[in-house]
Amino acid sequence: MKTLTKSTIRLSIILLSFSGIVIPAGGQNADSLLLRNYRPVSIYNIPVSAIEKAAYPVTDVHSHDYVRTDDEIIQWVRNMDACGIEKTIILTMATGARFDSIVRKYARFGNRFELWCGFDYTGYDKPGFGPAALKELERCYKMGARGVGELGDKGLGEYYSTPVAAIGMHIDDPRMKPLFDKCAALHMPVNIHIADPVWMYEKMDSTNDGLMNAQAWQIDMTNPDLIGLDALVQTLENAVRQNPGTVFIACHYANLMHDPGRLGRLFDQYPNLYADISARYAETATIPRYMASFIEKYQDRLLYGTDMGFDPSMYRITFRVLESSDEHFYDTDRFGYHWALNGFGLPPRILKKIYQLNASKILN
Repeated sequence: MKTLTKSTIRLSIILLSFSGIVIPAGGQNADSLLLRNYRPVSIYNIPVSAIEKAAYPVTDVHSHDYVRTDDEIIQWVRNMDACGIEKTIILTMATGARFDSIVRKYARFGNRFELWCGFDYTGYDKPGFGPAALKELERCYKMGARGVGELGDKGLGEYYSTPVAAIGMHIDDPRMKPLFDKCAALHMPVNIHIADPVWMYEKMDSTNDGLMNAQAWQIDMTNPDLIGLDALVQTLENAVRQNPGTVFIACHYANLMHDPGRLGRLFDQYPNLYADISARYAETATIPRYMASFIEKYQDRLLYGTDMGFDPSMYRITFRVLESSDEHFYDTDRFGYHWALNGFGLPPRILKKIYQLNASKILN
């Protein structure tokens, strides 16, 4: 057998490269690598922050009933203590017996959790809808509900609340107004999910820079009964304008991460509108300088939220985005995109407001 020298091997590689043949590195061939398996690792030798605990006490205004047992709730509280989360709002989206069962589950944990209910849309498509829904809202309030949410409309109507989805009825429907009037009277803020990120509405092709996540959450705009992102944002504006005494929280930046200026214009017009920043850290951490200036301008209207479970690493990635000035880091498995994240480096006075002070102004 003929022995190959290092110079011969080097020359062979050069010749293969000129011939257009790709030499896989580490056993991977880039031409056959699937986008869903793309896991870039930053190679920049730059500062990395490890923020174990939030700079100030935190109220998480957007979470859900993720647990089944007392032991799981106890672990959740331990995680909150370790990360500086003082209170978590559980958006149950529930009414009736389901809401009551969730109340009982968290009752022994005092003020560490605050429960919000849904709306009971039973009979929404029949004459006479309203009085029963108002009665159930008042009952849930007496049971401990201090807000309503998360309501949700991705184009087909209000479908998050249980036990009945109000398909075809949007948030600005006249049938909703008595419910919002009652929320104002009871000082119950309303958390509403409008639309989804814009990438979910774009073509699922090579031009969609959020494709890796958008493919899983795409919106089927061929459905004639479905209204799009712009129309949904308009329903939000209509409801906020028509109900000036009701506090609305548009969760996930009202899904206007691609156009924060539009959300800013809504803030400018409507003092009863707030937004939580939950579950949209990846979508905003890719434009850190713009977002830092946006957050500074609207620092009195933004609320901290997560909507991503209760693992300590989840809380800590949100702190890193908000507090640090780190650049070009990844959390691909958690967020589903392929792009790098960057910290906003928010100053203490703004962090205090987003973490807790803004929430304290509007909580019941």
